[in-house]
Amino acid sequence: MRGNRVIAVGTTSVRSLESAAQAAKSDLIEPFFGDTQIFIYPGYQYKVIDALITNFHLPESTLIMLVSAFAGYQHTMNAYKTAVEQKYRFFSYGDAMFITYNPQAIFERP
Repeated sequence: MRGNRVIAVGTTSVRSLESAAQAAKSDLIEPFFGDTQIFIYPGYQYKVIDALITNFHLPESTLIMLVSAFAGYQHTMNAYKTAVEQKYRFFSYGDAMFITYNPQAIFERP
């Protein structure tokens, strides 16, 4: 599924793209209609996205798990530590971050 660089804007986009990839019958993403039940957590192997723009999410949320699965747990925790120290704004109307995929993240354990 990896071809051109794919940058997802928001975790909903990530879930949509990864769900479409799971539903595809070939190496190409096909139109996908319907709800998704995908739950992305550390150990998940991303099939589509190469980078992610997202805000700083609530601690201990499923969205933190998604980000940790993408960037790696330690990298994510370091970013959050810096965000707290620098008084970044969290949640839906807060500051955002650009994250590139860390292929080693699937091997990390929190």
